[in-house]
Amino acid sequence: MTPIGKLFKWGTFAYEAFLALPLIGGAFVVANAWVPLGVAFLLHAVAVVLLLKERGPFIGNVIGVITSVVGLIPFVGWIMHVITAIILLVEGLSASRRTPRY
Repeated sequence: MTPIGKLFKWGTFAYEAFLALPLIGGAFVVANAWVPLGVAFLLHAVAVVLLLKERGPFIGNVIGVITSVVGLIPFVGWIMHVITAIILLVEGLSASRRTPRY
């Protein structure tokens, strides 16, 4: 994975992990009128396109796109952010240890 791909993978992980914090993430989303979910959607969409082009692991970012839409539902959104953050963490760790798939 190129440095840009790694940046998007780890950046989207950090953003999802922040949004997964029970009170802080929820308060941030509500205080900003759900705009952070739109930002997350765009970040994940760009990451999917970039990682598909690089042939990197992109499933976590696809789930992130879904999470950004489902995140409008308070409790379900929180669970989805936690799941997405865990998947992105696992993908980020495993991608740093393997060679690109061509």
